Amino acid sequence: MTIGSDIGRTPNTPRPACRGYLHKQTQSSLLKGWRKRWFVLRHDCCLYYYRNKRDEGKSGALSATSLEGAVVEADTSLGKPFVFRCCPVSGNRVYYLCATSNQEMKRWLEAMGRAVHPITQNHVWMDVTRHNSNLPPLAVKNPECLGLLHQLDRTKDSWVQHYCVLKDGCLYFYASIRSTCAIGGIYLHGFTVRDQPVGSRRSAIELRPPSEEFKVFYLCAENANENKRWVSAIKSSIGKWLPLHQAIQDYMCRPPEETRM
Repeated sequence: MTIGSDIGRTPNTPRPACRGYLHKQTQSSLLKGWRKRWFVLRHDCCLYYYRNKRDEGKSGALSATSLEGAVVEADTSLGKPFVFRCCPVSGNRVYYLCATSNQEMKRWLEAMGRAVHPITQNHVWMDVTRHNSNLPPLAVKNPECLGLLHQLDRTKDSWVQHYCVLKDGCLYFYASIRSTCAIGGIYLHGFTVRDQPVGSRRSAIELRPPSEEFKVFYLCAENANENKRWVSAIKSSIGKWLPLHQAIQDYMCRPPEETRM
C-alpha cells in the first residue's frame, strides 16, 4: 500500500495509493500542449484521471490505465523539468506527465513503480484485514496491541473513545469491547508515528501519512506510559510490512560477507 490511509467505515476499501494534480501532454493533432488533470492511482494497479479533484467519486474517470507490467520512468526528451512517461503493456499510447517539483515526480514514480510490479502479499494482507474487520475485537488472533484509545475529532474539537486492536499494520476501531465487528480503521503502511503534545494534552499519538493528501490522526491513551506502549507497538507493526521488492533489494545490496550461504 505502500502507502497507508484512513479506511473509515469501509475497512475493505483502502483510499488511493497516490493522488494529486499532474499536467498531461495532449495527444490531439489540433491542440498541442499540457492540461492539468486530477490523477488517482488505486490499489487495483490502475491509474485514473479526472478533469478536476471535485469529479473524483462524483463522475466516471476520463481514462483508466492498468500499470501492471508498464514502463514508468523519468523523461528528459521534451526538454521540460519533472516529466515522466508511462508506457502501458496494452495499447500503443505513451503518456507524458509533468509534476510540479522533483519531489512530487519521485512520489509518483515510486507509487507507480509499486503498481507496475504488484506484490501478492499485499493482496493476501488485504484479505486478512477484511476478515479481521468482521470479527469481534477479542477474536482477532495474536494482536500486537489492544485497549482503549481516544481519537481526536477536529470538527467537534473533542476526543471520541474507541476500543482498538493493532494487527499486522492495521489499527481497527470498535465502538466498545463488546462490538461484533470493527466500525473502521487505519491502514498504517507508510505512516510515521510519534508521541506529540496536542492542545491541552501533553502526550498524544500522532499518526502521519506519507502524503499530505491523507489525514493526520491523533490518538490518546489513558496516560503517557500507555501512549508510549502504543507508539512502540505501532512502529514495530509498520516495520514488519516492508514491500517485498524493497526487502529483496536491501538484501542484494548487503556486503558480500553478509550474503554468503
